[in-house]
Amino acid sequence: MRSITTARTARRRTLRVAAAALTAAAALSLTACSGADAAGSKPAGQSGSGAAAATSGGAGSDAAAPGSDTQAAPGANADAKTGAMAGPAGKQSGSAPAANAGTSGSGLERCHTSGLKAAFATGGDAAPDPNASGSTTTSIVLTNKGSRACKIGGFAGVDLKSENGGERWSLTRSTAKHGSITLQPGDSTDFTINVLLTKEDTGFYQPAYADVTPPNETSSLTIAWPWGTLVDQRGATHPGTFVNPIG
Repeated sequence: MRSITTARTARRRTLRVAAAALTAAAALSLTACSGADAAGSKPAGQSGSGAAAATSGGAGSDAAAPGSDTQAAPGANADAKTGAMAGPAGKQSGSAPAANAGTSGSGLERCHTSGLKAAFATGGDAAPDPNASGSTTTSIVLTNKGSRACKIGGFAGVDLKSENGGERWSLTRSTAKHGSITLQPGDSTDFTINVLLTKEDTGFYQPAYADVTPPNETSSLTIAWPWGTLVDQRGATHPGTFVNPIG
């Protein structure tokens, strides 16, 4: 009996050892698989970090060397977060006016009343048509009489006044759009006035002079009115006599 019991005990030990060996082998196998998976995950992780680096690098290279337009689309996400891509583009688009302003002369001032002279254009076809059935036009010419260039644009103020100056008519302005221009010394520009002339003996207004105030100025230039009588619409909401912008 002892020999049988000893044999069974030895057999159980052998089975336990074998089972332990199998368990260890299985554990090693699992560790190896896990290690292979980890090693296999590295390329994905590396390629992901590489893409992030390329994106940030693209924004950085854009900032260092703006003008790589082909990288603008990939940098759109970076734009939303940091604005790194938008900055150079914004600066480039905004730099053009500055360059133009520099070309026209740094510190270029507006044209002042003291540096201008005004006159009605009277030659050729400049005279308004006295037989027009409706509104016709006359032009006032502004000339830079100074020694420096200046900038002018917008609406001049025009006040018509009678012979004794007692009856004034401040003309309304049109809704036309306008810009600005540069006048070199001796250069001229003009603006038109729509005028509604009349030959009637009643309901008319006879100007003697026109006070012309350049844009953004407070003093005026007085010139003689060379034309006939106007329909008196000083109280009208939409008169037929009104001022158009310079240029």
